[in-house]
Parts: sequence; C-alpha cells; structure tokens
Amino acid sequence: MAKTLIAFFSRADENYFGGAMRYVKVGNTEIVVNQMKDLIDADTFKIDMKDPYSPVYMTCIEEAKKDLRKNARPELTSYLDSIDAYDTIVLAYPNYWGTFPMAVATFLERYDFAGKTILPLCTNEGSGMGSSEGDVRKYAPGADVKNGLAITGSYAADAKAAVEKWFAENGLKKGY
Repeated sequence: MAKTLIAFFSRADENYFGGAMRYVKVGNTEIVVNQMKDLIDADTFKIDMKDPYSPVYMTCIEEAKKDLRKNARPELTSYLDSIDAYDTIVLAYPNYWGTFPMAVATFLERYDFAGKTILPLCTNEGSGMGSSEGDVRKYAPGADVKNGLAITGSYAADAKAAVEKWFAENGLKKGY
C-alpha cells in the first residue's frame, strides 16, 4: 500500500499578516498541515531547527536571509530513520526570501527521494511559490516534483478546500 508523509517547517511567534505583525501560537504552515490530516491518511514530521530563528519577525527574516546567503544547513532537532516506506511526500513550508527555509534543504539532502513524488506547498503573504519548486528539484534529485500550491498565510485557516482540490488533482484522497 502506498504511504504518504507530510513533512513541514512552520514557525509560530511574531508573524507578518498582510501589512501587520501579529503573535501566533501555531504557524500558518502548521495550520494548513492540520487541515491536511483531515483530508488524507499520512504520517507527519515537523522539520524543527535545533537553534530556531528568533521569535521577533524582523530578526527572524534577517537570520533566514543570512542562512540563505551562506547556503547554511541548520541542524534539526530530530530526523526520520528513513523515508523508504513513503511513495509521496507533501513538503510544506513558508516562503523565506523567495524559497524555503534552509532547514528544509537540511531535510531534503538527508534522504534519497529518487522515485518518490513530492508535492510542495508554500505559505506566503504574496510572494507565491518563489523559486521553491525548482529548489526542491535541485535538492531532491530523482524525485517527481509536482506543481506546488501557494497558500496566503493570512488565510491559512480557510485553505482546506484549495488543499483538497490540489490533493485530488494529484491523486491523493483519504485512504491513499
């Protein structure tokens, strides 16, 4: 039986919402991931950095920019033993500086995605997928990277219908 993994990076604390800063206990990407759990049978793995970015939004984005410029590979708090059991990986993350946070690169480079399908989902406040789809292809050679879904973070709580349609377009449904 085919198995699906939802791997995601999400950040709570102070976040940017359509022109204003707001403190949140659950990050936008994780809000969308929690909706996914109602739509498909999948295991989940949260990509957490050992040394997380600042809870202050403006400091966080500067730290993320520094990591991107250095092509850093932040250490994660934990790793999966293997992804061999999974055929499909839903990879969800926020858009940081036009792509995914570098902790996602840490995750991607750790495993062999050859022959696997990756569905990228990116939360953002207007910058869409950026270059992240191409970057997923770069860091996960041999994977079949499908067209991603961009979700505006301010509307993450209302993303379920869009995610359900995207899953259906990609052959994922409950029980898959």
